[in-house]
Amino acid sequence: MASPAQTSSAATRPVPRPGVMDIHAYVPGKSGSGHAGKVHKLSSNETPLGPSPKAIAAYAQVGEALALYPEGSAGALREAIAGRYGLDPARIVCGAGSDELLSLLTAAYVGPGDEGVFTEHGFLVYRIAILAAGGTPVVAPERDLTADVDAILAAVTERTRIVFLANPNNPTGTYLPFEEVKRLHGALRPDILLVLDAAYAEYVRRNDYSSGLELVATSDNVVMTRTFSKIHGLANLRLGWLYAPAHVADAINRIRGPFNVSGPAMAAGAAAIADEEHVGRAIAHNETWLAWLAREIAALGLKVTPSVGNFLLVHFPGEAGRTARDADAFLTARGLILRRVDAYGLPGALRLTVGDEEANRLVVAALSDFLKGHNG
Repeated sequence: MASPAQTSSAATRPVPRPGVMDIHAYVPGKSGSGHAGKVHKLSSNETPLGPSPKAIAAYAQVGEALALYPEGSAGALREAIAGRYGLDPARIVCGAGSDELLSLLTAAYVGPGDEGVFTEHGFLVYRIAILAAGGTPVVAPERDLTADVDAILAAVTERTRIVFLANPNNPTGTYLPFEEVKRLHGALRPDILLVLDAAYAEYVRRNDYSSGLELVATSDNVVMTRTFSKIHGLANLRLGWLYAPAHVADAINRIRGPFNVSGPAMAAGAAAIADEEHVGRAIAHNETWLAWLAREIAALGLKVTPSVGNFLLVHFPGEAGRTARDADAFLTARGLILRRVDAYGLPGALRLTVGDEEANRLVVAALSDFLKGHNG
């Protein structure tokens, strides 16, 4: 076998380092359907209420300063986040979506020979980030589509440097109670970074749930990531934040881009997080329609995984003509775009975002027709 030096000298073009070509690029949900009428995009867990009007106004105001670089530390946004949650702004880092922050955390703490652990149906970006950093992804099996603390701990080795836990998890909508999260943390070595990805935290209405802020505040090896893409309706601006121990925040600030968050995103984010009334309306809408969709779809005879997010995982029979692939084609023909989740190891299911009332009722009616064998 040729040595790296021999391989390099023999190459006829630049060759990516080991691990890069093992990455399967992230494929987002569909945006279009070819349907001639109105299209309802229910594939990306976007809020049907849209962003706060105050966020839109703040975004527009920055349009007059597009020639200027943004403030490099996102100071005003970090102060707004800190004020909303009672945090130390020095321990907040903002990024171009929580995706960037997940990648930065991995780049800072994982290298060749290291391992990163995530659960069986966890967010696809975890695998991508670990491979991009030169590390080895390690998958812990789930139980009933829910993260299993004991399985995660069993997957940890002396090479483990980072553990990702999506809580709630996408695309299943399941979650771990805070006591289980604390049990996981308590059993990890102190040199392992536990990353709590709480992208859907605002939607959860369970008394035994916590996004992890308290654990971050009292630990040296826990980070919580959040996003403005979901309940705040700013997905198009790519904006996220994390709360971390001071030493972790310092490490991330050393490797992030100097202007990684745009001025319009910062302005809109600060206005959005301050508009608690708008967030409250989004929570109320989701509570009503998440329960309605789960009940109505189950009444059709389809299995629905109980969810605490703003989406549902809907499972389909496996027989010909009634598979998830068949359902996806049927719904798409009617202008209803759901998310295929084959890449998550769930080829028999579709993920359905809670939409507005019109979209929700259309989906249930279309699923009923699909199961009855109607043509699209």
